[in-house]
Amino acid sequence: MEYIPASANSQGKILCCECGTPIPPNPASMCVACLRTQVDITEGIPKQVSVHFCKQCERYLQPPATWVQCALESRELLALCLKKLKAPISKVRLIDAGFVWTEPHSKRIKLKLTIQKEVMNGAILQQVFVVEFVIQAQMCDDCHRIEAKDFWKAIVQVRQKTVHKKTFFYLEQLILKHKLHQNTLRIKEIHDGIDFYYASKQHGQKMVDFLQCTVPCRSKASQRLISHDIHSNTYNYKSTFSVEIVPVCKDNVVCLSPRLAQSLGNMNQICVCIRVTNTIHLIDPCTLQMAEVDGSTYWRYPFSSLCDPRQLQEFIVMDIEIIRDQKQGAGAGIRSNRHTLAEVWVKKTSEMNTSLQYHCRTHLGHLLNHGDLVLGFDVANANINNEFVNKMNPHHLPDVVLIKKSYDRSKRQHRRVWRLKELERDREVMDTDNEGQYQDFLEDLEEDEALRKNINIFRDPSKIPVESDTDDEGAPRISLVEMLEDLCISEDATGGEGADMIMS
Repeated sequence: MEYIPASANSQGKILCCECGTPIPPNPASMCVACLRTQVDITEGIPKQVSVHFCKQCERYLQPPATWVQCALESRELLALCLKKLKAPISKVRLIDAGFVWTEPHSKRIKLKLTIQKEVMNGAILQQVFVVEFVIQAQMCDDCHRIEAKDFWKAIVQVRQKTVHKKTFFYLEQLILKHKLHQNTLRIKEIHDGIDFYYASKQHGQKMVDFLQCTVPCRSKASQRLISHDIHSNTYNYKSTFSVEIVPVCKDNVVCLSPRLAQSLGNMNQICVCIRVTNTIHLIDPCTLQMAEVDGSTYWRYPFSSLCDPRQLQEFIVMDIEIIRDQKQGAGAGIRSNRHTLAEVWVKKTSEMNTSLQYHCRTHLGHLLNHGDLVLGFDVANANINNEFVNKMNPHHLPDVVLIKKSYDRSKRQHRRVWRLKELERDREVMDTDNEGQYQDFLEDLEEDEALRKNINIFRDPSKIPVESDTDDEGAPRISLVEMLEDLCISEDATGGEGADMIMS
């Protein structure tokens, strides 16, 4: 403690009225040591205060009910600690405040405060002291709801009535990239979809808006009354959002209605879905004509898939001839520049001992060569129960619709040096086909550059990267330029000398 004289006009000295020590004149006529025995200006200011901290989200409680994110020795944490002393410290003048270093795991925060106060007969005293803040663990309301897993106010039920889950895998990566999963209390995977649980209706509505901009879908909303306070006229509801994604996935063969096919540029009714983003991308394998069908158009003129991936059969290319200068019909739409039209003669690999061959047109002329394996749908021998197919002229139906070139899956997995992140979710049932469907999705990413532009692809540190866009067999691969480095910070990293930098 030191004494700050209110006036220094007189150069003479007086004797302290308590101990007789010569001192400069001051209103109290006492030396600093005697003033310290008579007056304590820190009286009433607590020297130890509790601060509540949530371990799950690493936030501090700012009374009465606000949780704020503060790094160690930050301005935000200093302001929060001073607010805890606002009432007693308002009686003095705060001159300076700063942190005293403490070990990060000590659960102690120390502040060095400098205060001034006017005491006996107008004398001003200044004193420096330390206040210790003890960090006490307390779970915040948001983390408590997440841990409970049952305390929710809104649920978003996403459904798609298809056998393959390619669209769900694509949607999962978009959710991870845009961090739409951070506000969820729980994610539950069921047989034909995923449920997202939220603590507020606004978060659920935000997810629905995101889905409507990302995939072709339609939604419905409903709510159920939980409680009603007649005195304050407040209502407590639980909201349910039902989102149905169109039942069409990549590599599906579809049959359009005559009216829809005509509106899309007089394209053939039998088309192949080459991609599903916010619209359904279709291609006519006989003319290379492209079309996009959004969600609202689909629900006005619905169509379904003629086959699922398990019905695709393997064919071998016996002969191929590129078609050039294809004439377009009247009112035709845009043709694809990425594909090449060709006439192909193929034979099933299961019928190699026979002379039966199939002739068809395909959009895969830029990929296929003699002897290549290709997956396709055998329309001629399939039992199709579809109202649009049944009304079509049989002469307009192709014998085979080729979907994609076939490569050795085991070699592709071995040479894959990248990986994707996944959502943490509860699984109701374990689907044995999930692994095979997931591998199909990874292969689609390697083959379609436009599809993977919206997805974060991370380099797999456990595998040695090789800079090549294609392997020895011609199978497409993802280049190292498109991969991201995954940032992983271990728990031990927060306990050393760099702890302050990591938390700041």
